[in-house]
Amino acid sequence: MGDRKLVQYVDDLTGHEIKTVKRIMENYNLDIKDIERVRNTYKIYTDKGPVCLKKIRRSKRKAINSNILIQELDKHGFSYTAKFYRTKDNYLFEKYKKSFYYVTEWIDGEECDLNDITEACNCVKLLAEFHITSLKIETKKLKVKNNLRNWPKIFNKNLNNLESYKDIIERRKLKNEFDIVYRNYIDRFYARGLATLHFLNASDYYMLSKKSSENKTICHDSFYYQNIIKKDDEYYLIDLDSIIIDLHINDLGKLIRRLMFKKSYAWNFDKAKQLIEAYNEVNKLSKGEVEAMLATIAFPHKYCKLGKKRYIKKKGWSESKYMNKLNKLIKSDELQQIFLEDYINYVNSYEEC
Repeated sequence: MGDRKLVQYVDDLTGHEIKTVKRIMENYNLDIKDIERVRNTYKIYTDKGPVCLKKIRRSKRKAINSNILIQELDKHGFSYTAKFYRTKDNYLFEKYKKSFYYVTEWIDGEECDLNDITEACNCVKLLAEFHITSLKIETKKLKVKNNLRNWPKIFNKNLNNLESYKDIIERRKLKNEFDIVYRNYIDRFYARGLATLHFLNASDYYMLSKKSSENKTICHDSFYYQNIIKKDDEYYLIDLDSIIIDLHINDLGKLIRRLMFKKSYAWNFDKAKQLIEAYNEVNKLSKGEVEAMLATIAFPHKYCKLGKKRYIKKKGWSESKYMNKLNKLIKSDELQQIFLEDYINYVNSYEEC
């Protein structure tokens, strides 16, 4: 793991946590000097340097996959990860009460500032190197979720959900501001979602999926600032617990989509183009991949998720918070339309090797 820039991510430890950490660490050949809680992990200062202790919240298999992948990547020259420590008895995990924990190196650096386009481009190059190296590894030992050919299914499900939200709103006798505004824009966002689904179906997506299925292409699936650490001008990729089999453009497209919602990007296609071309410097995308990636960037994921939180999960946010999120999505809608046009023009003029 890596150091976090922002001090608010370092929390005070309870006596129970200190006791738990010490009991777990007794099973490692490491002497504890100090302990800090950072986000959902523990940074432990030891006689052999800082290490990261992490609780396994779901399946142990994810951490097993992560360790196998890290070892395989290292064999093929990609050493920019946090390696696992084994216990005194050579186990990968340590069980305490009903939970499992594991220990990795702590990468002493800082989270990357993705608001800086230059740094974001450097991170994208790291992603491209990770993707290239992952193609060389033996994947038979990995048991990971296969997300290939799921994009159309996910898009269709979200579009059907929008129709159901419309019905929910229209059946309400008393409609509040959120209901009225959200309903007013459903058709607009539905149309964009449908257009991107058609765009996806007309692209090389299915052919690319077949090829990726044969090659078992690995995606990090959580490639964002908290998992990219900069140390001495080198970039490291941490937390590989969420890896899946999918098109590599899933990682890149998801990153671009998240960045475009930031004020420093504001759906500026020139910045998206810089990120794509930074990736291309290391791992050249085909025209078909660039075309298919547009669908995952342009689909109205956030609008659909906001509706789900409101009408299905009924998340207990204040009305002002709901309206603030909705207004931000509506405000960026026009910029996204311009982005789409610029992206399509880029695809049409895209040159392959």
